[in-house]
Amino acid sequence: MGIDNGSRFFAMRHGRKVPKLNRPPDQRRALLRGLTTQLLKYGRIKTTRARASAMRKYVDKMITLAKDGSLHKRRQALGFIYEKQIVHALFAEVPERYGGREGGYTRIIRTLPRRGDNAPMAYIELV
Repeated sequence: MGIDNGSRFFAMRHGRKVPKLNRPPDQRRALLRGLTTQLLKYGRIKTTRARASAMRKYVDKMITLAKDGSLHKRRQALGFIYEKQIVHALFAEVPERYGGREGGYTRIIRTLPRRGDNAPMAYIELV
């Protein structure tokens, strides 16, 4: 079965890779929440390719929640996104902007490596 942490059932993660981003789980979650909040606020941000790929899943999830528009989905988004105003703007704007689109709300554009450590960089933007 696996190890139970007391909160929910855990099975073995065969083939389920999670990008670690060289951080413990709480810091990784906070980083991805912050990046998601900033992308939804500004529409386009520059970050490392690994972070951009990891956060794409969460941005798409937030936009899918906003397309539904129910109170329950709004509260789920409020629990993930740091700024309340961004959630309200997201739920107001998304249904007409992404109504006909079934996914793929973000685009990752590769750019030059970072000067200090040569880390591969990318822009991630909302389509």
